[in-house]
Amino acid sequence: MNRPTAGATISTETRFRWHCVGADGSRKTGALIAPDAGTARALLKRENLFVVNLTSEGPAPRAKANAAEVTLFTRQLASLLRAGLPLAPALDLLAQPQNARRAGMPRIVGTLARDITAGLRFSAALQRHPAQFNALYCQLVEVGEAAGALPAVLARIADDRERAAAQRAKVRAALTYPLAILLLALAITAALLIWVVPTFKQIFDGFGARLPAPTLFVLALSAGVAKWSVPALALVVAAGSAVTFLLRRSEAARIRFARTSLKMPVAGTLLATLCAARWSRALGTLLSAGTPLADAFDSLTHATGNAFFDRATVDIAARLRRGERLAAAMRAVRCFPAEVVQPIAVAEESGAIDTMLLDVASLADRQVDEKIGTLSSLCEPLVIIVLGALVGGLVIAMYLPIIQLGNVV
Repeated sequence: MNRPTAGATISTETRFRWHCVGADGSRKTGALIAPDAGTARALLKRENLFVVNLTSEGPAPRAKANAAEVTLFTRQLASLLRAGLPLAPALDLLAQPQNARRAGMPRIVGTLARDITAGLRFSAALQRHPAQFNALYCQLVEVGEAAGALPAVLARIADDRERAAAQRAKVRAALTYPLAILLLALAITAALLIWVVPTFKQIFDGFGARLPAPTLFVLALSAGVAKWSVPALALVVAAGSAVTFLLRRSEAARIRFARTSLKMPVAGTLLATLCAARWSRALGTLLSAGTPLADAFDSLTHATGNAFFDRATVDIAARLRRGERLAAAMRAVRCFPAEVVQPIAVAEESGAIDTMLLDVASLADRQVDEKIGTLSSLCEPLVIIVLGALVGGLVIAMYLPIIQLGNVV
């Protein structure tokens, strides 16, 4: 991939504090971010503000933008380039902020425009913003620049990002719904054990009779929850914080956690298929754009969002350099489903790996959608069973002594 040229100027931004007079004569103050004082004055003049004082407050913090904003920018830029607008004017147009509160992406686009004006290629300018444009994005843009097909490549990137975002939303909804219901059921159960069950205990103490085993168990559980709930909650929070810290600092921990997540019942198979679909689509897109197979793996190290698959990608690249074939290397790392590896082995014989990878990705996407639908359909009866078992079991255990007393009377 291209690296920024040594003579290119790295664009920076400064935060300015301004004092201005409006068109109606009122005095106004505020702050803005611009590459220099001249640009800052021009922006204020565009708002019909006469600058009285403009003070620099030092370098501005790095601009931030989420994945949805990057996808929208990619789609809009592809449309402008297809309409015949040159790259630099198109970037200048997209750099105009539509919302002052969400100006992160326009700032990034403005930086890209200035870097291109300073002599950088578009792919090299994108590399200066790795948080928004990953290696795969930059590699595809570089291929599109070299082939003179940048609008088509950007449109394809936007399509893939939109598809991946929709799929992530489906997976998140399928996994979040049962988890949220389970947590709600546990919260209701804990509330009953802490505040309701002790009231029944006072009633049972006046019976002077032996209580049924389910009732004794619930009373003991209530006493334990009341005594240990706060320490247990503190322990859970501390453990969660420790695990989060470890995952951020240790690559080995991230890989181990990712591998464990792929072995979870039901959800593990879904995540493995989803990761295989992302990996196959990314590699197929790079190969169909003209990237050599050996070079394509440099841009796939974070294509799946799963640390275990990312490590497998590095292992596959090393095996390819040693002369192994792609399907054999994929089979050796033991994380790709057989229905993904087998078609690629056949495609290697015919020399159509890029087409087969995209077909495999589409098939895996359909499998993910089917599994999500199945999981969602199973959630409703499972939720009913869990809620009924927890709440219903508590109610029965508490009223069982009263029912028995009524029978005796």
